[in-house]
Amino acid sequence: MQINFLKAYTDNYIWLLETNKEISVIDPGEATPVLNYLSHSKKVLKDILITHHHFDHTGGIEDLRKYVNGKIYGPKNDISSITDRVIDGDCFSTLDIKMQTIAVPGHTLDHVAFYCQEMDSLFCGDTLFAGGCGRVFEGTHEDMFQSIQKLKDLPPETKVYCAHEYTESNLEFALEVDASNHDLKKRVADLSKKMTANNGCSIPSDLALELKTNPFLRCDLLRDSLKDCKTEMDAFSYLRSWKDNF
Repeated sequence: MQINFLKAYTDNYIWLLETNKEISVIDPGEATPVLNYLSHSKKVLKDILITHHHFDHTGGIEDLRKYVNGKIYGPKNDISSITDRVIDGDCFSTLDIKMQTIAVPGHTLDHVAFYCQEMDSLFCGDTLFAGGCGRVFEGTHEDMFQSIQKLKDLPPETKVYCAHEYTESNLEFALEVDASNHDLKKRVADLSKKMTANNGCSIPSDLALELKTNPFLRCDLLRDSLKDCKTEMDAFSYLRSWKDNF
């Protein structure tokens, strides 16, 4: 099994789970990159996995559904093409690997992430980003904080596959918040080399690195340095509001 990516729109990633004969895709915001890949590789599209309802994650489903040889998994929302609705704790298999569903509301109310223990991999859509977290559109800051806490508790070796290339701007903000963090400074210094080696992609990260450098996972450590923040939740909300206007 390999994990590869296709680019969509300006900064979206469509993640591919890939065997010698089949692929499953996660959050196909556009159909064309997937169709081109299927044509080039001569592989079969097994399943589609959807993290949330936003169009840049679902826009390709209708054009892809006739090629799907399996199922379309996703949360409860108004996307009628989803064949199998999943909620927190649900497990299913795609390409013979087990996926666990984790409900992570905040960015949207329906948002889920998919965790594969076998491959130490988390597909988290727009909830957790490399160096940051998603904007809160439908939920509350409390919702997003609790969702981030769930992901924070996964094993530190977990590779983080988020859905956008936001790493550079996220780390700029992180440096503003946590300027004395030596791990963060090293991450920033290493970023260009990593992206050059990976066709312009900074993903995946891993949870161990996020715990050292992502301010939204370090609210317990940063709280005392932030104005009027008495709890981790206060710190998270302060940081999310700050990042919204950064």
